[in-house]
Amino acid sequence: MFILSLGKARIFEHVDVMDRWTGVLKVPLYPNGRAFYQVAASLCLSPTSKNLTVPSSNAIFFSGDRVAHTGNPVIERLSGLQTIAEILVSKIGGSINTWVIEASVYNGPFAVYKDFIPSVNQWGEPKSYNPVGFPASRSAITLLSNFLEELKSVNSWIQQEPLSASTAASKIYMPKTLIFGFSKGGTVVNQLIAELGFSEEQPEHREYSESKKEFQIIPSTKESLLNSISEVHYIDVGLNSAGAYITDHEVIEKISRIVVQENREIRFVLHGTPRQWCDSRRSWIRDEKDKLLHVLESEAGRSGGKLQVSERFYFGDCTPNLQMHFEIIEKLDVS
Repeated sequence: MFILSLGKARIFEHVDVMDRWTGVLKVPLYPNGRAFYQVAASLCLSPTSKNLTVPSSNAIFFSGDRVAHTGNPVIERLSGLQTIAEILVSKIGGSINTWVIEASVYNGPFAVYKDFIPSVNQWGEPKSYNPVGFPASRSAITLLSNFLEELKSVNSWIQQEPLSASTAASKIYMPKTLIFGFSKGGTVVNQLIAELGFSEEQPEHREYSESKKEFQIIPSTKESLLNSISEVHYIDVGLNSAGAYITDHEVIEKISRIVVQENREIRFVLHGTPRQWCDSRRSWIRDEKDKLLHVLESEAGRSGGKLQVSERFYFGDCTPNLQMHFEIIEKLDVS
């Protein structure tokens, strides 16, 4: 384990025997350093050169509000960004890269993803999910790109694996992208889904021709990010206001049309616990979940299997508590 102090950026890193780099880095979103995000990553390395290599998929996880001083070791452990990154690798497979992002701004315990969702209020609650300008997909691509540049700048031995002649000839596709939103992180997922639905109305954004197949660790543009999304996981999401789940039928209908037209698949999984889905004081959470599930099931039936959806309920026989809200990360069934 190494700890490097680099001005405003601090990195905690570890290279293990399974040919992975794992660590946490504080990354600027803008060149002038107005917004810094703490991002954990677990990245594939070549077993021969130890360079960064192209994964089968990128799993991007958006975290939620902070919960401090609970005295609960389970909650404390599962609040760790690096722990989450490692759990995702253990569940999905060693050929993936995982990225765990927390908000750059907190109002007390409340995460405020202002760069991803411009409409959020001071508590990070969205007024709407407006896709104009593609703020979430732009911010995600910029943040991951800046992470890789920062990582290479502080670790001269880490570079991208050179493109082999056989790989160049095959012009392999971009890795798939799996999106995870935990708790308030689900708002970023909603914004990305709104942008994916809106991309149907922007023909120039749908271009992804044979000549544009790339050998890259992460998508390089918002278009390639949206095109690469193959799974969307809502993990015990919830808000103290409406908007925990996107419920716009038109958006889901457009996404269904996109995957059918492009002959690709997308899978939605709604994971929840009694902590969110059985909260009588915030009944809108379950109402929104049920509405989204109904809309997804309706479109799944029309898509010929291109759009898939499932619902998974955890700790159903337990009294709602805060620990289960975090423990679902460890119990997550992503199969």
